Amino acid sequence: MKRRKVGNLLALAILSTLVERSMHPYEMASILKERGKDRDMGIKWGSFYTVVRNLGKHGFIEAVESNRDGARPERTVYRITDSGRAELLDWLRELLAELAPEEPKFVAGLSVMAWLGPDEVIALLRTRLAALDEDVERGRDELERLVKEIPRLMLLEVEYHLAIRAAEAEWVRSILGELTSGSMPGLAAWRTYHETGELPAEVAELAERGSTRS
Repeated sequence: MKRRKVGNLLALAILSTLVERSMHPYEMASILKERGKDRDMGIKWGSFYTVVRNLGKHGFIEAVESNRDGARPERTVYRITDSGRAELLDWLRELLAELAPEEPKFVAGLSVMAWLGPDEVIALLRTRLAALDEDVERGRDELERLVKEIPRLMLLEVEYHLAIRAAEAEWVRSILGELTSGSMPGLAAWRTYHETGELPAEVAELAERGSTRS
């Protein structure tokens, strides 16, 4: 992944909006919120105006006019430049074709969950699974409603989010099945550790080596 002059995904969202027409920042933010881009891209609205300024600084967008509506503050209207359009298309090609490391918080928790006892982990995963199932059901209802109004081509990110959530739910369900049935490898040693406070021999050996991966 290349290092970009403005690497915040909010910049991608802004550029994609300005391709449609010139507009001022308030309009951009309203459209992005209406289309759910804050969910799709993890947008932090507190950095919105900073990103707009940085896009202008690097020549990806430019001011075309300033206007004032009554007593409201003056608003600057921006348009995308040729270099901004080129940056948008190059960024899109990279995002769609290249794998990038992603470290969700859930993965971080899974990587060290053994410090909690098996029964507590089971309870926590059940809580997560209930939330996932609810999210998937809500997502399916939303998608069913949206496809009646919006072309499917413009809803692929919604489909993707739904597919990922559904896949995670099935995976969590399968892990819970192994934990509750007792078929998960190492479960007995894990439980013994939380009963006695003594690390299993194989875990202690790994700790001595300083790594769990070759």
